[in-house]
Amino acid sequence: MLCFQCFHAGLLLLSEPSFGLLFDIDGVLVRGKTPIPAAKRAFQKLVDAKGQFVVPVVFVTNAGNCLRQKKADQLSHILGVPISQDQVMMSHSPLRMFKKYHDKHVLVSGQGPVLDIAKNVGFTNVVSIDMLRESFPLLDMVDHNRRPKLPSLPVVNLPRVEAVVLFGEPIRWETNLQLIIDVLLTNGNLSNAYETALSAHLPLLACNMDLMWMAEAHSPRFGHGTFMVCLENIYKKIIGKDLKYEALMGKPSELTYHFAEFLIREQAAERGWRAPIRSLYAIGDNLMTDIYGANLYNRYLDERMARKSTKAVANMVTGAGTPASVPQEVDMDNGWESELASPSATSCKSILVCTGVYNPHMDLPKDASQCIKETVFHGHRDFRFDPALVEPEKIAEDVDAAVELIFEMEKFVNTV
Repeated sequence: MLCFQCFHAGLLLLSEPSFGLLFDIDGVLVRGKTPIPAAKRAFQKLVDAKGQFVVPVVFVTNAGNCLRQKKADQLSHILGVPISQDQVMMSHSPLRMFKKYHDKHVLVSGQGPVLDIAKNVGFTNVVSIDMLRESFPLLDMVDHNRRPKLPSLPVVNLPRVEAVVLFGEPIRWETNLQLIIDVLLTNGNLSNAYETALSAHLPLLACNMDLMWMAEAHSPRFGHGTFMVCLENIYKKIIGKDLKYEALMGKPSELTYHFAEFLIREQAAERGWRAPIRSLYAIGDNLMTDIYGANLYNRYLDERMARKSTKAVANMVTGAGTPASVPQEVDMDNGWESELASPSATSCKSILVCTGVYNPHMDLPKDASQCIKETVFHGHRDFRFDPALVEPEKIAEDVDAAVELIFEMEKFVNTV
């Protein structure tokens, strides 16, 4: 006979969430600085009477111009619930995994406190575009009003740049484009002339590939992806070769979702929830970033499970070791994955909301072949357009409806 204590413990175990939520911010929770009304309603459903989350939640934004704590404070104010910095994932957060660059002399591009941001994710030897410009005043010549008034010599007090990190769109695009190209074509030594015969350029890591994003304006605004399009085309026009990236971070990169899932697992462990997180739900407003990225990560999880199954079957057949003819299961497919534990999730479902970039009144092609012909791909150059990846699992009117939908799909009730 089942005792009361065991029965009660069983109820507690069943009440633990086995899913986590990944929220985009711009276009889902806010438009610019204006909160979307449904956001506060949604988050009242996600906390208990003490303001603690009843499911693990991570905010995954492609923004990267501030520290996590500042974004957490903003979200706490907007949503009316306490948000910690450990629940916030900026586009640059996965840079914590790239430890081999943390001690190198790195040039950073973007706006906001870029030096503080770089140090916060682990870099110890950082130089900004403004610091380069001060040391080499003759290099920034597009704006006639900023050119040196008198002849000047370079102030060479900086060591050679060894890598470049693009945090986000800068304010003065012409200055950043010019000096980044200079660094790449001089192999990090701005005292030298261009080396157009370089077989490879310095390592380049980029965060946030959004071509456009939604603020208070009626139509989308340029994002960091637009700046990257400019940089890539200038480099190719000068050299005749493609610009190469060591890593691309921010949605829709698998790397970003892998790190987001790590944060979900950490949050669940901190709360003492024992049930493994099997499902992720990514709520966003942009087909080419939020939906594409969630679906891409879901495909990654599917393929990973298939490899594990292949290995398990092979081991059962042979009774030991996997024969060479059977694909080996590799837990860490990429260098960056070795920094984190293997995923526990088996699916990542995409939920599209209609309060941001996505316009539900647009005339979208109904079949895949028509979609390929008529859809302009706004994703990054290095990501292949696949109609299946921009098809959301579900569409909801707003984030409140999305949360209700997810609870229904998971048969989850906040009873606290």
